[in-house]
This record gives sequence, structure tokens and C-alpha cells, in this order.
Amino acid sequence: MRIVFMGTPDFAVPSLRMLAERHEVALVVTRPDAVRGRGKKLLPSAVKAAALELGLPVHEASRADEQMVTAVMAVQPDVVCVAAYGALLPDSILSCAPHGCVNVHASLLPKGRGAAPIQRALLDGDEFVGVSIMRLVQAMDAGPYCRQASFAVGEQNCPEVMARLAGLGARELVAALDEMAAGRAVWVEQDEAKATYVAKVEKREMLLDPADSALVNRRRVQASLDAAPARLSVAGRGLRALDARVVEDQVEPGFVRVERRRVMLGCSDGALELLRVKPDGKREMDVAAWSAGLRGDAIVWGRA
Repeated sequence: MRIVFMGTPDFAVPSLRMLAERHEVALVVTRPDAVRGRGKKLLPSAVKAAALELGLPVHEASRADEQMVTAVMAVQPDVVCVAAYGALLPDSILSCAPHGCVNVHASLLPKGRGAAPIQRALLDGDEFVGVSIMRLVQAMDAGPYCRQASFAVGEQNCPEVMARLAGLGARELVAALDEMAAGRAVWVEQDEAKATYVAKVEKREMLLDPADSALVNRRRVQASLDAAPARLSVAGRGLRALDARVVEDQVEPGFVRVERRRVMLGCSDGALELLRVKPDGKREMDVAAWSAGLRGDAIVWGRA
């Protein structure tokens, strides 16, 4: 098939690469270069970097303006494929290709429509996460889907889950295109009564809190990303929690127990053991190394 691909972050890159191996990607549309990372430098999106590496033509657009619509229409695609592009698309794009516009969405629709399905799934403690290959319509993530796939979360953190979903989504997208080309794709309309919506995760939601359970705090650590990290304060110093686990030890809520190079935080119903942290202004490290700097018998912790 002749494809226009639209995407921006790392999540979309496996889909682009797999499509480029099997189809003709006539145009890649991505959001413009932006200031990214700690260096505060103007950098291309992950999709643009991959497209240039693959020798594919790129059009940058922060929204579906007239120039972007014209560029897409000019290549006369058989299908438009989208994966986390980051902007709403008009009817002129949704209907410009014979096979329409299909999207890789990182949830098992109709559950998890919206901006942050992966982080929300981890914060909610979902046992399984998955992807859906759906047709884009004007209503948010409301189109029919033709393929879904899932896996158990286990102890995987958010970056690990996102990377695995990105690969799974790429495979399901390619399989969906094969079925569409052969006329074998079966589209399932979503049950609106079962639809749920997930908003963007705000930084304040990710602050660890001794008033919450150890499990709730553990889920914050598991769902942590650079854009919305799991943070706390220990002995008045801020840090990011990179890995942690619920333990059976009993520690008074709001206090810290340091024992044999282990650090346990007292929560409302038990304790959360920190395993890996990044103190503010320092590199990330194992708790065994970080705990050497903790002194005293009445160390307190709380929201950063």
C-alpha cells in the first residue's frame, strides 16, 4: 500500500519502521522540532529522526493546516496511518484515502479513550494493557476497531510498558493493513456504554503521600515518566523514586526506616521500600548507596 504516516514520539517509531519495511511510505507527517531534554536544545521528534534515517520525505506541522492537508492529498495515499501524532485531524484527512485513516491506540477500547491510557492503566492497577487498531473519526477515539492485542503488566514500569506496546501496536497495524488489502478486516463498533476517558496525568498526581496506601504509592512509581515523575521528600530533600515495592514491614506513616541499607517509607497501611532513586541535582542510584547519607532515628518523609 501507499501510505501517509503521521506520528511524533518514540511510541510511533516502531510502526513507522515496520511500515517502511513492508509498504511504500510516501510521506511522514510529524510535529515540528521542539526544545527537548535537559540540554534545552531544539531537536527533531523521534519520528522525524527515524524518517530521515530511512530516507523518507517529511512534512512538519503542529496542526492540520492547509499546507499539511495539501501535502497529504498530493501523494494520493491508499491509507493514512496514525500513531500518537498529537493533533486533531479534519474530515479532509480522515476521508482522503480509499482505506481511510487508521490509528494505533494504546488501550483496549472502548476503555481508555483519551490522552494518557498507559499511565492511567498503571495508576489504576490494571492487570492487562493493550493496543487497538481503529478507524479515526471526529469523536475522540470512538471509531470501530479491527484488531486488539494485550499482555500482562506484572512489575514492568511505564517506559517498559510503553516500549512493548509500541512494538505490539506496530505488528497489529501491519496485520490490519494486510487484512484491509485482502478485504478481510472485520470492524467492531465500540460499545459507548462501556467507554471510559483518561485525562493527561498531572505532576501533582504523581507525588508520593504517606496518607495513601503503600500500593497506591507503588503504582505512582510504576507509572512514572520524565514528564510526570513520582516524587517525594525525605528529610526535607526532594528526590524522584525510580523503583519501589510494597513490603510487609510496619513503619509509622510519614516516617522512614533505614535498616541494613534498605529504606522503607511508612504509608497509611504498611510500608513501601525504595529500590532506586534520583536525588535532586544528582545522578540516579541504588538505594543502598543513597541511604548512606541518611542519619537519625526520626527521619520523616512526605510530598515533595
